[in-house]
Amino acid sequence: MTAIKCDLETKIRKANLRPTRQRIALANLLFSGGNRHITAETLHSEALEKGVKVSLATIYNNLHHFTEAGLLREVVVDASKSYFDTNTSDHHHFFFEEDGYLEDISAGHINVKDIPDIPVGTTISSVDVIIRVRKNTE
Repeated sequence: MTAIKCDLETKIRKANLRPTRQRIALANLLFSGGNRHITAETLHSEALEKGVKVSLATIYNNLHHFTEAGLLREVVVDASKSYFDTNTSDHHHFFFEEDGYLEDISAGHINVKDIPDIPVGTTISSVDVIIRVRKNTE
């Protein structure tokens, strides 16, 4: 077993997930190349290209398991499109509408002021800012 595979298996176990062969293969695709934003469809294509036989439904299930376990962060850009972010630290995003990609914005670069009083009995768990941009038309 390679060191990377052992590290991924440990990461999956620490997240209280069972390190199945498919889960380890998907984790390798997700976490071996630095931080990234990926859709389920893109991960499915990458998996098939690498010879990982997995259905799109299994991809979705595992992305949601990884998200629930804190290994990924889901970024919903609209009702029909979600990206999964391997960077789970506090940060925000630019969403490039024409190209359909996300770019990280450091949490320190956005100052959220004048948040209304939150409902009684609740606490703010996070603030997610997505700034949608498009190219200028000239």
